Amino acid sequence: MSFFQKLKARLTKSSSKLEEGLEDIVAEAPAPSMPEAPAAEPPAPEAPAPAMPVATPAPVPEPQPAPAPAPEPEAPAKKAGLFGRLLGRTEEAEVPRRVLDDAMLESLEELLIRSDMGVDTALRVTANLAEGRMGRRLSVPEIQGLLSAEIARIMEPVARPLPLYPKRPQVVLGVGVNGSGKTTTIGKLAAQFRAAGKKVVIAAGDTFRAAAVEQLQVWGDRAGVPVLTAPEGSDPASLAFDAMTKAQADGADLLMIDTAGRLQNRADLMEELAKIVRVIRKKDETAPHNTILVLDATTGQNALSQVETFRKISDVSGLVMTKLDGTAKGGVLVALADRFGLPIHAIGVGEQIDDLAPFDPGEFARALVGQEG
Repeated sequence: MSFFQKLKARLTKSSSKLEEGLEDIVAEAPAPSMPEAPAAEPPAPEAPAPAMPVATPAPVPEPQPAPAPAPEPEAPAKKAGLFGRLLGRTEEAEVPRRVLDDAMLESLEELLIRSDMGVDTALRVTANLAEGRMGRRLSVPEIQGLLSAEIARIMEPVARPLPLYPKRPQVVLGVGVNGSGKTTTIGKLAAQFRAAGKKVVIAAGDTFRAAAVEQLQVWGDRAGVPVLTAPEGSDPASLAFDAMTKAQADGADLLMIDTAGRLQNRADLMEELAKIVRVIRKKDETAPHNTILVLDATTGQNALSQVETFRKISDVSGLVMTKLDGTAKGGVLVALADRFGLPIHAIGVGEQIDDLAPFDPGEFARALVGQEG
């Protein structure tokens, strides 16, 4: 199965909660009004005819009605898709269409907001979609195509792979909140760069969680990448400094440093991260060359506040979005691109190494709206 097929299947599955509200949207849609038939004019009074004896005609037998044809068996109705139900139609032999009007736009705005796209971005997307098209009759595939094109347009400028520099070692710092998938992402990226022929070193900077160290060691063993560790509870900034010394001595192309997950509202933990950055810069004032913020798609709009906080502390240079196979609806990625314009390096939809792939805005937009690839 291709990455797009996985993404589409899992985004469609994870949007089930969104679909539950579509019946309410359709129920509020006004039914088309039928024109009233003009009132019949009263017949003009007839002039009385002179009375004449009239012979009673013989009764004419009434014609017998023809037998009604047997009804043809009905074909099973096709289930309406996501936007099909939004239009209040099911698939028919003739493609159903609906006039794009204010009511339709409000329904689309609500749909996008519920997909975690946020109010500002949802309004911008629908406004651009409606420009020059109000009053046109649109089908479901046409609306999907318009939405997909508008979302891809927003995300095209931020779809950039992790840049590689001639600087050796290039220091990549992974940051994020607890449970965002940061350790797994660092391990996957290290394995992918190693498979591409780069010499990689991993530093297990989450010295407070033994499971994180073990997880990185598994990835290191699988990819043939050395993993530098420190005793549990030791200073992660000291480990980062030693790891840079080791990477420089070994001639490594990349040093990938995992860090402990931290809540963005904990000032002490954020100061610890700032200390790691300061210590790294004692070895190389240009480091870290990449600071990747790993975001959990299931956090929804909270991802926006995470970006704001981590940018102040660690000068975030790019994003990786994980867990799009969870309960996420995916729209938050559009909101992030629209608001911050930070590069999106990769997205993840599972635990396997090929479930983390470079971000493709066109594929993502089509998967988000349920459009065929």
